[in-house]
Amino acid sequence: MRIAILSDIHANREAFDAVLEAVHERGPDELVLLGDLVGYGPDPIYVIERAADLTAHGALCILGNHDEAIVRNRGDMTENARFAIQWTRDRLTPAHVDFLARLPFSLQSENRFYVHASAERPGKWPYIRDVDAAERCLSASDVRSVFCGHTHIPAIYYALPNRRPMHFQPLDNVAAPLSELRRHVVIAGAVGQPRDGNPAACFVLVDTERHEVTMVRVPYNHEETARKIQVAGLPGWLGMRLKIGR
Repeated sequence: MRIAILSDIHANREAFDAVLEAVHERGPDELVLLGDLVGYGPDPIYVIERAADLTAHGALCILGNHDEAIVRNRGDMTENARFAIQWTRDRLTPAHVDFLARLPFSLQSENRFYVHASAERPGKWPYIRDVDAAERCLSASDVRSVFCGHTHIPAIYYALPNRRPMHFQPLDNVAAPLSELRRHVVIAGAVGQPRDGNPAACFVLVDTERHEVTMVRVPYNHEETARKIQVAGLPGWLGMRLKIGR
């Protein structure tokens, strides 16, 4: 089975379209969207409607913290994030908000757990940035592999039974093993706002038969997205960071 996993699209139409085209070329058996459909970017309506169509045709989709901010009017975010959330909320219809409101915090499929931030308290949005956070994530579930986003930086944590996880920085477009002897936390990077210094969009391709995972990088027209951010009156840094992958 081959699974394409996308996270942190952040209303970036150009990145979303480029990644979906790359996904289509690979023909996976399952498509998973790990949340944060909206926030930061200039095309929330397009992304929500595209995601709704994908879920209607069998894709899995879960809630991210920026999606929740739209639904529940959360305010504990950075100034730029709050500005973008209010800008987004002013443009969405009740139907768009209702779609976000119906998304679950997490989903499980066989021995895979899908969540935006961490299996540890999914609705509290903890970041997995180190071994301790990865360990807490694995302790909160008994599945073989947890797939998440939220940090916008690709990573894999491997853990033997009764041992602390080890961090591994996967190479772009190079398959990394998913050992049958270990448990894993796989952080999917970001489609719409990469923060690892590479502006190319990132998604995860899992092959359950080959027991491997690949961080697939997809270049896209980030200059166009940055232009649209400027025209929309969103904070300029939100466009600049797309160009530098930060």
